[in-house]
Amino acid sequence: MSRVRGFAIGVWEFVVGDDLRAALGVVLALAFTALLAGGGISAWWVMPLAVIVLLALSLRRAARGASR
Repeated sequence: MSRVRGFAIGVWEFVVGDDLRAALGVVLALAFTALLAGGGISAWWVMPLAVIVLLALSLRRAARGASR
């Protein structure tokens, strides 16, 4: 059981890392992309937009934390 737990923790650290909000944002963007693509709508633009927005939000939170 120790190996399974270690593997799960390793995957969590790899996927989530230090920012759970960014990881959730990526999951939501992927789901939105899948929904659009499944509906026959061109969805190539969703992930680049999500990366820009998530990066800006992450930098904003980091800058706020550094100024305190």
